[in-house]
Parts: sequence; C-alpha cells; structure tokens
Amino acid sequence: QVQLVESGGGLVQAGGSLRLSCAASGRTASSYAMGWFRQVPGKDRESVAAISSSGGTLYYADSVKGRFTISRDNAKNTVYLQMNSLKPEDTAVYSCAAAITRRMVQTRESSYDVWGQGTQVTVSS
Repeated sequence: QVQLVESGGGLVQAGGSLRLSCAASGRTASSYAMGWFRQVPGKDRESVAAISSSGGTLYYADSVKGRFTISRDNAKNTVYLQMNSLKPEDTAVYSCAAAITRRMVQTRESSYDVWGQGTQVTVSS
C-alpha cells in the first residue's frame, strides 16, 4: 500500500520560494503518476501540477505556470514542487497525491487514489 508524506511547507514573504517534497513508500514511485493539489478553506481543492510516472509529461495550472516546477526523483521515490515568486494567493494547504493505476499525467482529483496529509504554505504580503 502506497503512503505519502509531504514536507517543506511554511511561512514565506511574497516573492519568496519554497520547495515541497512528497516521499512515497510501499510501492515503486516510477510506476504511477503523481500530482500536487492545494485547498483554501471554503473552496474546492485545486490541481496545481502533475507529472507522469516517467517524469516526461508535466501539467501546470494557469495560475502557477512559469512560477512552479514539478519534478520527481524515482530513485528516491520522491516528487517535488519548487515554488518561486510566491504570491499571497498561493496560501493554501498543499497535498500530494498518487494515481497508482495510471502512468499518464492526471489533472482530475478523481483520478488519484492516495493522498498525503497536507502541508501548510502561507505567503505574507
């Protein structure tokens, strides 16, 4: 059974950077697609970025294109989200997710089977 643990959240000033990590255990990460989502209280969870099992195909929400970079190190069973030029509107709980039966990049929440516990990212103005 796959388990996901995020780390790297915190408080940062607008314009700053953070790197989130998502460590997977229980099954080789190179066999499934993964993604990052974020959620603000009272709003639906939003897909931020996604990556195929090989890392060859990427997806970004329009709101983060050019600022966020998703990557994976399958040897370490870890997916990363590098967040640059952060804005106050990026404040949210960020969660990683695994689509353990799929290799292609997935953008819909319903495609994901396993979720991490989430990590808070707060961007101050």
